[in-house]
Amino acid sequence: MTEAVKDGPARSSETPTASAGAGAAKTLAPSGWPAADRDHFWQIQQAALPGNPAGRGQGGAVATALNGFAARVGEEALRQGGSAVDAVMSAALAQIVLGGGAVISFFGILALMHVDGDSGEVTSLNAGWNTVLGEDDPMSIPGKLNAAGDGIANMMGSGEPSGRTALVGGFMRGLEAAHRRHGKLPFARLFEAAIELAEDGFIVSPGLARYIDIRKQDLARLPETRAVFFKADDTPYVEGDHFRQPALAETLRRVAAEGADYMYTGAWAAKCIEAIQADGGRMTLDDLAAYQPVWSDPVTIERRGHTIALLGEPCEGSVNLIETLNLCEVAGIRERGHWSQSADSLTRLARSCAAMGGMRYETEEEQAATFPGIEMNRDARLSKEHARALWSRLEDQSPIRFLPKGTHSDVVVAVDADGNMAALCHSINCLIWGRTAIVVDGVSVGDPAAYMQTMVAATPRGGQLPNPIEVGIILKDGKPDTAWSSMGVGLHYQTTQSLLNIVDFDMDLEQTANAPRLLLPISPDASQRELILRVVDGEFPDEVLDATGLEIKRIQPVEARFAQGLWVAIRRDAATGELTAISPTYTNGQATAF
Repeated sequence: MTEAVKDGPARSSETPTASAGAGAAKTLAPSGWPAADRDHFWQIQQAALPGNPAGRGQGGAVATALNGFAARVGEEALRQGGSAVDAVMSAALAQIVLGGGAVISFFGILALMHVDGDSGEVTSLNAGWNTVLGEDDPMSIPGKLNAAGDGIANMMGSGEPSGRTALVGGFMRGLEAAHRRHGKLPFARLFEAAIELAEDGFIVSPGLARYIDIRKQDLARLPETRAVFFKADDTPYVEGDHFRQPALAETLRRVAAEGADYMYTGAWAAKCIEAIQADGGRMTLDDLAAYQPVWSDPVTIERRGHTIALLGEPCEGSVNLIETLNLCEVAGIRERGHWSQSADSLTRLARSCAAMGGMRYETEEEQAATFPGIEMNRDARLSKEHARALWSRLEDQSPIRFLPKGTHSDVVVAVDADGNMAALCHSINCLIWGRTAIVVDGVSVGDPAAYMQTMVAATPRGGQLPNPIEVGIILKDGKPDTAWSSMGVGLHYQTTQSLLNIVDFDMDLEQTANAPRLLLPISPDASQRELILRVVDGEFPDEVLDATGLEIKRIQPVEARFAQGLWVAIRRDAATGELTAISPTYTNGQATAF
């Protein structure tokens, strides 16, 4: 039975506006939920560390890494007969609104894996960045990452704002393509929660307030952006303010009614190109009109009776992950015991993860110099022979170059009543709106090319960039078992460890989520150096860390999020149908099931 509250603005930090009255038509929007659910999930949304217990049920399950309120949106899609894809997409739309388009965007990118609960057929969708046809000198695109510092300081970037840093985002085209193939609810219904959150508004959370404060100078640069993030008194929104995005609500209504064409060939597309070109960009309407997401065969690896299916082309993250899993096998980590109890395993794990041959920000000459004499092309890196050759080099105590290039994203996974699973990662690929901070009718346009000049130069004009996303499906005996997705600067480390915990060490999802973890080691000057381990303080026995003989940096739990990846997953017991969902314990994401 629907519970309703009175119309009006959000009145506290506990609950967003609920504007629908009693008897309103069924909706995915918060106004249609029981009041207790609205309050509960809004408290989770506002908390930095709300505690994320596993979700369990048999009807459906959803998990997010961030924005726990959006997990409840996805759950509502499942409760109303939607598919797993309906759930992850409606949740993702809400995530972007809740974050103000800072780290994820409707003009960002997405990657999706889906598995059919009956047949076990896995599909892979890449809706990544397309390069710009008119960009004839990518290496001169302004901008670079800050080479010093950790976390946000590392990712803020430098250089003058330039429209040349914009790339063609595939999020909305990808959402539409995924819904056409795997959706059950009407397309427009996926937008209901996002539109209501944008139109009615919500109380600014501490996290969003921090983002606005950090980027306020850039947000004030352009009148349209300033109109979104600054109040009538010309001060930026702060924690506790009521934040509305009416222009965004109208844009989403138009997309819901007209489809993604509104953003790629319609009125929004024209405004977007005008804004980018006003800042010196070379993107045109032809770039937007030509955009198409890529369906491709997943990449797979067999391991101990499991098939791990990963994103297909164009995705370098899948190659990075298979290369590292093969390295871990060659290194004999399973035979030496779990890295939380074995210094030898911990060191071998660290070397395997740190090798990561993708090196997407380097030239071919720089890649060759890192591992001379070893083939580093895509096909070679998928083979066990490559792993054996690479491990022999790593075992010689060669220094490892860490690549602290960072992005920001969010993830959602879901399983529906039919056992279909979907795993999604979406991103703006720049930190908190980017230096340009362009906003077009409420939609943020980031500056990802400000640090990906090498990759843009290596990709044909108008082609889709390979992305570092690691998302996938685990099948056991040919049946869907687990869907997972990852994000954050340390996503490669977290994903590798999580998959090894499940496949090599037979852990369940809760054990996997709570297992001691090795964090991404970041070099302050990005230079070659001997291996340094970073761990969460208190997770590893001191005697294990001491026995590695390596320098150890202990990170406090509250700081760990900025040094590692976030990994979410759902699992279905093939025998009982029991569903389990997990979300990291150190974010405001949430796992929910019914």
